[in-house]
Amino acid sequence: MRQVSLREFRTRGAKALTSVPRDETILLSGQNGPAYFLVPVVGDLALEDQDLRRTLAKASLRESWRLAREAGLDTLTDEQINLEIQLARSGLRNTSAS
Repeated sequence: MRQVSLREFRTRGAKALTSVPRDETILLSGQNGPAYFLVPVVGDLALEDQDLRRTLAKASLRESWRLAREAGLDTLTDEQINLEIQLARSGLRNTSAS
């Protein structure tokens, strides 16, 4: 993976990528660190799309885990989670019965 500055990419466009092989992923980085990935399409577009979606889903999951840790929710036991689900479902039943 090659790294190109976001500023260089904005000013030079495709010329900033001439030194990067066509099948290599590029990391565009700004002043605050990594900003974007440029992922080349090599081969079957449908498979590439599926891989990219899987990667995005994993990143989203990691972000959810980070937020859960920050909120202190990563230490809940299965029993506590099941109890919360039961309470929420019983609340929904009581609301719909009204």
